Amino acid sequence: MPVSEEVISALIDLKRTDDAGLVTQLTSQLRDLIASGRLGKGRTLPSSRRLASDLGVSRNTVTYAYEQLAAEGYVAASHGRRPVVTVDGGGDRLGAGAAAAPGRSRKPRLSPWASNLKQTDWPMSYQGSLRPLRPGHGDFREFPDEVWARCLRRGALRAARRELGPLNRTRLREVLADYLATSRGVRAAADQIMILPSAQAALILIAATIITPGDEVWVEDPGYPGAAAAFRASGARVTGIGLDGQGMQRMPGLAAPKLIFMTPSHQHPTGRLMSLARRAEFLGLSRPGKTWIVEDDYDGEFHYDSRPVPALQGLDAHGRVFYVGTFSKAMTPDIRLGYLVAPPALASILEIAQRHIGLIASSHIQEALSEFIADGHFLAHLRRMRRLYHARRDHLVEQLERQLGGMLSVEVPPGGIQLVARLERGRTDQAAVKRLVAAGVETRALSSLAVGRPRDRGLLLAFAAWRESEISTAVRTMASCF
Repeated sequence: MPVSEEVISALIDLKRTDDAGLVTQLTSQLRDLIASGRLGKGRTLPSSRRLASDLGVSRNTVTYAYEQLAAEGYVAASHGRRPVVTVDGGGDRLGAGAAAAPGRSRKPRLSPWASNLKQTDWPMSYQGSLRPLRPGHGDFREFPDEVWARCLRRGALRAARRELGPLNRTRLREVLADYLATSRGVRAAADQIMILPSAQAALILIAATIITPGDEVWVEDPGYPGAAAAFRASGARVTGIGLDGQGMQRMPGLAAPKLIFMTPSHQHPTGRLMSLARRAEFLGLSRPGKTWIVEDDYDGEFHYDSRPVPALQGLDAHGRVFYVGTFSKAMTPDIRLGYLVAPPALASILEIAQRHIGLIASSHIQEALSEFIADGHFLAHLRRMRRLYHARRDHLVEQLERQLGGMLSVEVPPGGIQLVARLERGRTDQAAVKRLVAAGVETRALSSLAVGRPRDRGLLLAFAAWRESEISTAVRTMASCF
């Protein structure tokens, strides 16, 4: 039965403690009211100001929910006018000529895995084109494409001659084991290394192999949202652990969980470096088969201010640490290769699980990458990028301090590919991100990376992918927006 405008707010129940944010909850509940026919086609929704007042939320929360419904085609919205419902409940919105399905449509019943996955906002959707200062990217324009093309051609020929070769190519495992031992202090035999389509695939593989529904997992807060998504989707109880100056804090009052996920070399997103003493404390918490540690070294190749601290995995003498890495930050995203160094006791079952789930990387790209590393091209590229990214980090910091010093407080990371700039008290990072994106500068709100209630607000700004002239232009745009 259709409802009047006055009772719409009474049908909406927003939970402040829900893992899904207020915008996600509001959008979902309004969508359900429209799909059920209770808000019929042609119905005018309350103004954002009125609904925000009725629900006790910010006006931005309602505005963002209305904009999402408009993008999905549920409502029509224009500046200065209240949104109007544009679809019939239970109808088919896929095309103008599509016939409405008879009866009321039902939501599909999802598996627990998919239901848990649906609650997360990761991965966030960006514009199609890469724009300054979007986080998470290196500069693919500086990649030696001609060298890589030659490696690809030879790799494809070798892969064709060994069609039934191993899932994880032996040559790549061997050169990668040598590289990780030399550059990151990782201790691993070649057969402990799984080659995967991405670092996220490594987290999914770990979760599928280790997590039983109900297990507790600790993640950094704020932290990498893909980790929380992977473990939560597998049924884990994800607990966010706050940060201090060394990254994830030690929690002596809490019982050790089944798994701890951390980014000790450059904490995501702050870039903070975990000391050797803190790493030893966390290793003391873990026990093989009881508590495992996942070390994500997503940009450990890029350290600028001192000698890099060896990987946590290299300090582990008892096989308690999974070490995860990726080539997308150091090379180019379309290579789509990550890797997992497994604890020795789990290497065999992880490789079986890898094949069963289908997390298989292209054999000819594996062959090409093994040649790219073995012939010294990878290290040469890394050395050049370290110099370039170091200069770009310093340039971004200098520009932010010069043009936005009274509005942003910059935390300078010792390495990595991005940094955090905190907003002055009273500013909301979500609203700032919206304004910046509209002006052509892409960033991410620090509060969106929180596991629970946001502890901090700020902007995540990348510097690695952008030339100094592009950084200067982007910061000038930011200054005009603020």
